Amino acid sequence: MTPTQNANRPAGLNAGLYADIRAGIAKICADFPGSYWRALDADRAYPEAFVAALTKAGYLGCLIPEAYGGSGLDLTAAAVILEEIHKQGANAAACHAQIYTMGTVLRHGSDAQKRAYLPRIADGSLRLQAFGVTEPTSGTDTLALQTTARREGDRYIINGQKIWTSRAEHSDLMLLLARTTPRDAVTKRTDGLSVFLLDLNSLLDKGVTIRPIRTMINHATTEVFFDNVSIPADALIGDEGKGFRYILSGMNAERILIAAECIGDAKWFIDKASAYASERSVFGQPIGKNQGVQFPLAKAYAHMIAAEAIVYRAAACYDAGEDPGADANMAKLLAADASWEAAEACMQTHGGFAFAEEYDIERKFRETRLYQIAPISTNLILSYIAERVLGLPKSY
Repeated sequence: MTPTQNANRPAGLNAGLYADIRAGIAKICADFPGSYWRALDADRAYPEAFVAALTKAGYLGCLIPEAYGGSGLDLTAAAVILEEIHKQGANAAACHAQIYTMGTVLRHGSDAQKRAYLPRIADGSLRLQAFGVTEPTSGTDTLALQTTARREGDRYIINGQKIWTSRAEHSDLMLLLARTTPRDAVTKRTDGLSVFLLDLNSLLDKGVTIRPIRTMINHATTEVFFDNVSIPADALIGDEGKGFRYILSGMNAERILIAAECIGDAKWFIDKASAYASERSVFGQPIGKNQGVQFPLAKAYAHMIAAEAIVYRAAACYDAGEDPGADANMAKLLAADASWEAAEACMQTHGGFAFAEEYDIERKFRETRLYQIAPISTNLILSYIAERVLGLPKSY
């Protein structure tokens, strides 16, 4: 038993289900060891086989109702799936978007859209992994986006650019947020934005250009250009002009699920470091006997346990249909900090060996650093808490 196997677990009627999910994910991940991920990292390759295995087992269709071929699970179950992937030393970056984008489609998509896409997403014949929101000039100021969708008869014409649109090259569909009403023609900044479900495969030679962005981690992220791209009007999700409200629920789900990944990372780092500290002997004794090694790991574990509790509280809030905004943001903040603290402690425990690729620490170290700034920076979360929870004046 590893130290983190005694950590918090989602409780309640589904406790047995969650335990089964963890066992199932661990079994799949065992077929994709560190050597698999190191090879992908070196080649900047997409984890095609890993995604296919998760899809075949039904995990990537977890939120899709059984009527459409999915598993019909809740967000808590999705969080367990992604956490366990990271706890096993794998990376769920190629998986999570297909899960959290489901909220927008399920809650606001038409019956025709659900019938056309959900069964094929559930069985893996279609992938919805691209989330087109961020732009070069807007960043975290989503309401400042400039990509437009202009209605012309039974079509919309899209022009603009998205950036940090991960997995666009490996996605059949894209969830796109665009402006359908000029900013100077709306009363509220949140009005005039609409969500579309795009068939990327049919648009690649018709105005859509995808360019990879090489980064310090293998995250398959891109920038996407739209040049007079024509899409059918029935690609619109919900009502025109109300898209930002639809996207918000997806963003809350995203933050909860990313936070769960951070918890998984923290557990992996703590388990890895604890095992090494017990085995590695220097000056005639295990280095884990030294408080200088013990205390950072103990503190990282305590902080991880606290963060894990808020992650699953946020997931339960979301599943209950309540507003999870504050909890989702705090979960992301605390879990990202916990994973980074655990990563630092693991790196220090291993010393020079932490830099050796074969230990996988340097890869996971790079991967978990991302969550200090994505999908939302810790500073913006602090601003949210100050304004929305503490009632302080808005700082931006």
